[in-house]
Amino acid sequence: MTAEQTPAGEHRARRAPAAHGRRRDPERTKALILDAATEEFAAKGFAGARVSEIAARAGVNQQLIVYYFDGKEGLYRAIGRRWRAYEAEAFPAETPFADLVRDYVRASADVRLGGRLLAWEGLADTGVDRDEEDARERHARLRVEIDQLRERQEAGELDPDLDPAALHLILTGAANALAVYPHLARGLFGADAAEPDVVEHYAEQLAAIVARLAGPAPE
Repeated sequence: MTAEQTPAGEHRARRAPAAHGRRRDPERTKALILDAATEEFAAKGFAGARVSEIAARAGVNQQLIVYYFDGKEGLYRAIGRRWRAYEAEAFPAETPFADLVRDYVRASADVRLGGRLLAWEGLADTGVDRDEEDARERHARLRVEIDQLRERQEAGELDPDLDPAALHLILTGAANALAVYPHLARGLFGADAAEPDVVEHYAEQLAAIVARLAGPAPE
């Protein structure tokens, strides 16, 4: 058993959920909780999200969240890991870069994948990572992505004069724009930012811009 801190600062043993509160399929239950948590965190950020609301969205006993994820922090960490696993599978390194950016726009606009979480994290940032383990995983992934950008530059797919770190940050912001600035998108396109036609139009436009970033053909 592990210890769970109560609001009063005391610790109590974390117990397994009662038999009637368990699901026949633990993996399905975890997936339901993660889906519900992604929506709750995306809507309210980490600070504003409530475990009770996540349990209600998932249709499970709140005790299951403590049992499977050790509470709110563990649940948030699990969402990050699930996204990185999805990212590694859905965005293979050999994909042409313009296509890769187009797919990132589509993923960011999908509320089920939590594109807004990145914006909430940035706005709440204090200069100190709340979760060191999660930060190490994220930084390691970023280093891999920077190396992949350099490889694309060496292959002539991207202009070698561009700073890959700056380019990564620029395109991350651009790819997440529909999730982060839905009010601006609504004004610019005259429709909700989540509308499939808006998402596809914006994804194609950003991909077209990226296609113009190619450097000279390698000798």
